[in-house]
Amino acid sequence: MQVLPCRNPTYVRLLIFCWIAGAASGAEGLVQAFGHQWRLPIAADWSLHRGDGPETLRLLVPRPSLQPRRPTQFALADTPAFHKVTVEAEVRKEPAEARNRRTSLIIVYGYRHADDFNYAHLSVDTGREAPHHNGIFQVRGGDRVRISSLEGPATLTGEHWHKVKLVFDGSSGRVDVWVDGATSPSMHAADPSSGAGRVGLGSFFDLGEFRAVKISGQTAP
Repeated sequence: MQVLPCRNPTYVRLLIFCWIAGAASGAEGLVQAFGHQWRLPIAADWSLHRGDGPETLRLLVPRPSLQPRRPTQFALADTPAFHKVTVEAEVRKEPAEARNRRTSLIIVYGYRHADDFNYAHLSVDTGREAPHHNGIFQVRGGDRVRISSLEGPATLTGEHWHKVKLVFDGSSGRVDVWVDGATSPSMHAADPSSGAGRVGLGSFFDLGEFRAVKISGQTAP
């Protein structure tokens, strides 16, 4: 596993403070958005904006993933498990002025419990630059494991809203992801150990925003 350096000690201290504070006082929460109820790991870390524009779910607090190394900071749709599912969303990474590091967002699929799920990692890096970024990953009790190719371009290259579409077929374990209508080998995988599960939205280590979220598919028999 490659560990990326952070050149901003103040930001590192802030992350550690947020994580300790959340562990001490954070509580799970529920929010109704995009036609579904979502379970939040720490309710105070999120906000739902309903103004003149589209309904937008915002992740406000980045929390470091310690051990094992796998994402925990994601909103989980409180739905039946999907055997086949399509997730469509518009996503935007945190503002440039809020960061001094690489940044990313994730879409979780095939979620059965906290030790058993998969996710698509969308990043400013390519898989070749950072093997634990920009690809499809599996969690089975320990650290996340990459299951897609290292090839392909970065996916969160601009400061604008990106249109993302994820399609998962639990019968084969195949997942395909398109960003702004394009895809790459980094965004394809087939994991036979993946089965029916729920979906989620969040990040491994960063802030971000989600809007125009649509979930459709076939629930498990």
